[in-house]
Amino acid sequence: MGSAPQDKVCVVTGGGTGIGAEIARLFAAQRYRVVVSGRRLQPLDQIAAEIGGLAVTSDVSDEDQVRALFAVCEKTYGRLDVLVNNAAVRGPVMAIDQMDVAGWDEAISINVTGVALCIKHAVPLLKRHGGSIINISSVSGLRGKATRSPYSASKFAVNGLTQAVAFEVGSDGIRVNAICPGGVTGERFVTSQALRAKVLGTTAEALIRTQYEEPSALKRLLEPGEVAQATLFLASDAAAAITGELLVVDCGRIS
Repeated sequence: MGSAPQDKVCVVTGGGTGIGAEIARLFAAQRYRVVVSGRRLQPLDQIAAEIGGLAVTSDVSDEDQVRALFAVCEKTYGRLDVLVNNAAVRGPVMAIDQMDVAGWDEAISINVTGVALCIKHAVPLLKRHGGSIINISSVSGLRGKATRSPYSASKFAVNGLTQAVAFEVGSDGIRVNAICPGGVTGERFVTSQALRAKVLGTTAEALIRTQYEEPSALKRLLEPGEVAQATLFLASDAAAAITGELLVVDCGRIS
């Protein structure tokens, strides 16, 4: 990764909202040329216009669309330096004996297969100059939670994929790491906790307080921008010797 920052290119999947949007903004502020990808064009266009980036619609569970995403990146910029696999779905929030199998399949298809497909088609570009792959995983991929089995299973898989691929591509100058955030402020998190609370017979406010805020050293939730900062660190030369790692970013939550 010896090029000047303004020459570097970053692809962010799930880049239209939330954590992905904050990652796109931060990398653009660091003079990366950013490709934001997702399934809905409107939020992608908004972020791309804001940061001077490129919006490309793509469903990461569809290999033809993933192939097209990286073809557009190559045609437009001629290179790739950083891939951030952020696209994911919540999956069903329910007890395992009530499991919606279609919802399970979607979670695995997007959260796991989608990450693998993006890595598959990014690696040939990354091999040209070296680079970094950062998978946005979750603390749920380190310790499961009741009612979240599809999501937890998918994130455990992402963590294993991260470590396996790191050994495959390290000799090509490509580093592969994952970030495991805890609870991140925003509508998506609140909605997930409301669904969990309904199954568990409590309230979203109580779950957030007792399972996220009170057990954490900092007594609060994460901000999306804090996950973005960790992503930028792993992409940077400051992390040149870090690969195959699962970086927990969760305000010091101990349970």
